[in-house]
Amino acid sequence: MRKRYQEGSVKKQRGVWIAQWWEDGHRRNRTIGRASQMTRAEARVQLLSIITPINVKQSPTSVRITMGNFVDHVYLPFFRRKWKVSTAQANEHRIKYHLLPAFRDRALGSFSRDELQLLLERKAAGGMSYSVVNHLRWDLKQIFDLAVAEGFAQRNPATLLFTPREARKPSRLVMNLEEVKKVLSVLEPRERLIGKLAMLAGMRPGEIFGLTWVRLQGRFAEIR
Repeated sequence: MRKRYQEGSVKKQRGVWIAQWWEDGHRRNRTIGRASQMTRAEARVQLLSIITPINVKQSPTSVRITMGNFVDHVYLPFFRRKWKVSTAQANEHRIKYHLLPAFRDRALGSFSRDELQLLLERKAAGGMSYSVVNHLRWDLKQIFDLAVAEGFAQRNPATLLFTPREARKPSRLVMNLEEVKKVLSVLEPRERLIGKLAMLAGMRPGEIFGLTWVRLQGRFAEIR
């Protein structure tokens, strides 16, 4: 039987998740867990832990593994377990919009550093912001880091990539002392406290609105 990269499958049967995959020419099945205790995505992660070593053994030079397959079935399922929901949404949109259209069908082992750097330079020349280009640089490094760690690639061509200096940097407006005083002078006490925590203490909205009474003392707020 011709060896190939496989994705496997997960199905629910009699209240449990069943993983299915091919190994040594035979169809394998294994019960992953109860459907009431884990989602399909969590069961899929368990399946990936089974088939990844098999794929590595069958494709040691990554010739058969495309970036699209790797991102969709190894990279994203793994990092979704780490990312916050908002982070996952932003990262997936950026990767699927800016990277996969050009590279989806390319074998992981076929990339060079120069062509990846050229991609970043084209994005920067096209007016993309420094932040987005820099995130794309990090996305590429992280994708290939995982590919090397899992045995799907022999080297990481994105290790030495840099963010082009031509990338558009944002113009940041900074308040001066008189502007801060003016803002605080027109606010009610509660809003003035919120403003001070943001402008003077540098706290983020989630930190400010996450404070509880137990964290507020006579002259300070304890932040953990």
